[in-house]
Amino acid sequence: MRVGLIQIFLLLSTASFISAQTDSSTSFSPRRSGINKSPNDTIVAPATAIKPSGDSLNKKPTPRIHSPKKAGLYSALLPGLGQAYNRKYWKVGVLVAGAGALVYGYQFNQRNYNSFKDELIKRQQGLGNLDESLVFYTDANLLELQDFYRRNRDLTIIGMGLLYALNIIDAVVDAHLFDFNVNEDLSLHIRPECQTLALRPVPGLGLSLRF
Repeated sequence: MRVGLIQIFLLLSTASFISAQTDSSTSFSPRRSGINKSPNDTIVAPATAIKPSGDSLNKKPTPRIHSPKKAGLYSALLPGLGQAYNRKYWKVGVLVAGAGALVYGYQFNQRNYNSFKDELIKRQQGLGNLDESLVFYTDANLLELQDFYRRNRDLTIIGMGLLYALNIIDAVVDAHLFDFNVNEDLSLHIRPECQTLALRPVPGLGLSLRF
């Protein structure tokens, strides 16, 4: 009887010892694994750097093209606008001054032409109300002055047309030369040279262009 109790006690002790070893081997201990994790800790995934593709690295920005067609169109619509587009603002002032002078010249010549023409018509038709400031002019003088101011008026109109055309041409040419690089390396030198012509030295001038 006593031997049986001893055997049962040994069996129970062995079973409890094996169970304790199994639990200790399967449990996870933060201290043993070397990880000290607190409840407030968050796991942050490593950031992945986005590498630009080869096309985006090799792609260059498209340069802005200065359009001569656009400059000419602007000047045709409004004289001076093409020069402003070309950033030649001082030319706008020149165009305004030239146009103002031509307009004034047209009005001046037209006014005098009408004055002498009306006076001549009144004299030829025997009408009254003559201009006292023109009594010292003969009919031939009035006719001559009338033709003079008419010719000047017509020339002023031609000048307006030329100024308008020159305004368009200047805007187009300036737009073509907008990106032309002019620096200090561009120079022109004239120097004397001696050339050989028919086995005889001939003095001359040499032209040297450096750019």
